[in-house]
Amino acid sequence: MPDRTTIELKDIRKTYTMGEARIYALRGINLAIKQGEMVAVMGASGSGKSTFLNIVGCLDKPTKGTYTLDGENVSELDKNQLAAIRNKKLGFVFQGFNLLGRATVEANVELPMIYAGVEKKEMAARAKDALQWVGLSKYLHHYPNQMSGGQQQRVAIARALVNNPSLILADEPTGALDSRTSIEIVAVIQRLNQEKGITVVMVTHEKDIAQYCKRLVTIKDGHIIEDTPVLNQRNAAEDLAALPVEAEAGL
Repeated sequence: MPDRTTIELKDIRKTYTMGEARIYALRGINLAIKQGEMVAVMGASGSGKSTFLNIVGCLDKPTKGTYTLDGENVSELDKNQLAAIRNKKLGFVFQGFNLLGRATVEANVELPMIYAGVEKKEMAARAKDALQWVGLSKYLHHYPNQMSGGQQQRVAIARALVNNPSLILADEPTGALDSRTSIEIVAVIQRLNQEKGITVVMVTHEKDIAQYCKRLVTIKDGHIIEDTPVLNQRNAAEDLAALPVEAEAGL
């Protein structure tokens, strides 16, 4: 795999003004993440990790500093340019799935491609491929309320994949799931990292989930206080296979 930097943050600072108060959410973040890494980001509530993820996801702009994504300085782009970057290069997976309840699984997965202007025939083919990859090819015409939480998260992962992103941002992707289903979802994310070479940045508050990543970054009070490799990285597929069958939550 090429030794290429996907994310490079230099002295990233973010300050919010609320009335006369100034909130320093990020206080000089320096971080480089190479292509194909799978990185866990941890931190207590109010640590700055959500602001960090919003900036990396081109959902917000830093007050100061430089953010380079795949060699392009995106820190000073306008809203329309950032939206184009998000659609082309990024895939998002959220704790609450963020699926459209009145749309079928297929339509939910096709949504990013509509914004990208993909032709209808190609949209259908890509959606089917992505759903097959996450093990949901039989559920094209189901609706989210007909599916378990784990299945809905798989749909969200398929939706994140359809525009062939270089980076997946997962914000507490297991936060709404039981223990077994959490491992099932992490196994899918690990596989897309290992087989597709997609860079993954995953925010989590669960230390055991962080152990499935290759690297752990901890944020506190707007600073990175830890950036270390994960020793003895766990394999989610192996851990899943070791669980007793009767404990299966059912995806």
